[in-house]
Amino acid sequence: MCDFNTLTDEEKKQHHEKLLHCAMSFGGKNFFLHLLEAIRETKPHPLTAGNMAFDIELGSITWNKTIFNDKLQLLLKARKNESAQDNLLPKKEEKNYKKILNVVRTLKPIVFHVKPANPQEGSGFFFQAFDIIDENKTKLNPVFDAMFFCSVDTVKKVLNYEPKA
Repeated sequence: MCDFNTLTDEEKKQHHEKLLHCAMSFGGKNFFLHLLEAIRETKPHPLTAGNMAFDIELGSITWNKTIFNDKLQLLLKARKNESAQDNLLPKKEEKNYKKILNVVRTLKPIVFHVKPANPQEGSGFFFQAFDIIDENKTKLNPVFDAMFFCSVDTVKKVLNYEPKA
C-alpha cells in the first residue's frame, strides 16, 4: 500500500475508495490526516501503548489487546518484504517464518476502532491488521498500513487519487 506508485490502477482506485470512506467517517480528509500526523509524531509507537488507546482532540483509536514492542519490530521487518513477495509471510523454509507467523497469529484477532470526538463528524470505522487470503498468504490490511506506517504524504496521494476515466 505504501508503494502506491507501483500499484495497478484498479488497486489504486480500491485503496482510494477505502481510505476516503475512512476519512469521511472521521470528519473528512483534514481530520484524518491530522490523526495520522499525530500518530507519526508519537514516541514510542502508539501501537505499544499499554492502555490500548491513542487519543487526540479530534478523536481516538482503541484496540482490544496489548501489542508488545518485539512483535511490532518483527512486523516492521516483515512489512518491508511484503510488496516484493506479494505476501507478508516469508517462504516456509526461511528461518524467520515461524516468528512472522506467530506475529500474524498474535495480532490477527485485534480490532481497531477509530472514532471522532464529535459524533456529528462521522460514525468512525474499524479494521483489523491483516487480510488473510489463504493459509499460505497474508497481507497487511491497507487501512492498518496507512494508519500506522505509510508516510502522511503517501496517504494524501491515495486520498487525492483520481481514477482514470
